[in-house]
Amino acid sequence: MIYTTTLLSSRGGLIGSLMNKVRNLTPPRPLAAAGISNSPAAQSKTLEEQVGLPPRPKKPLTPYFRFMREQRPKLMASNPKITTIEAVRQLSKNWSDADVQLKERLQAEFKKDQQIYLEQRTKYDATLTDEQRAEIKQLKQDLVDAKERRQLRKRVKELGRPKKPASAFLRFIASERTNTPQGAKQTYREWHQKTTAKWTRLSDSEKEVYMQESRKEMELYRKAISVWEEKMIRLGHIDVVRHGNLIDPPEPKTRKTQAAKEK
Repeated sequence: MIYTTTLLSSRGGLIGSLMNKVRNLTPPRPLAAAGISNSPAAQSKTLEEQVGLPPRPKKPLTPYFRFMREQRPKLMASNPKITTIEAVRQLSKNWSDADVQLKERLQAEFKKDQQIYLEQRTKYDATLTDEQRAEIKQLKQDLVDAKERRQLRKRVKELGRPKKPASAFLRFIASERTNTPQGAKQTYREWHQKTTAKWTRLSDSEKEVYMQESRKEMELYRKAISVWEEKMIRLGHIDVVRHGNLIDPPEPKTRKTQAAKEK
């Protein structure tokens, strides 16, 4: 049975995925000669490489993407000004209109490489220890968790969540950027270390100026975040409501307290 692919719609998810694949298509390379380490050197490290293993065998391109790989250079050469999205749409249409013999050839190539891939993948998986499998599994979960956090931060921003005010220390740092800016021969790290040391030498009364500003804005933030969270609950966005963010910033340690601890 010949593989077919649904024509692209104008919607972002599908077309975005196809555009990324089209950009990453590389010139044909015989899979049989590739061996286990067949991922391009230009790619970022795979999960397996991160735990000190060779990259796992790469899945062969489907007939549709083989067609895209073959036809894209010809399309770009004949129409250099065509955009990526226009190229994807045109290639999708060309694939739909392609003759049966071409599709059968690409399908046969795919099946051949798919068999080689399965054999290589079986051999590769057999070399993994239980510890390596567990480490790869954990790395995959870490990637999923990181993606969820990014998505949540983006969603919270889009929903207009009030921004938490800066701490007293960060306010001091911001003021020092104006009052005592970084020198021409001074790195930012050196300036930051010097400014941090200056903060530790401030008296409690000097720090209190920044603490008062921080407390004042924190009170306004509490009211704003409370109103915002109530609104989110009414709208059904329960997942973005985090009451832990209402905690006050820690008070700076006084010199007396620090001296007592040192004793």
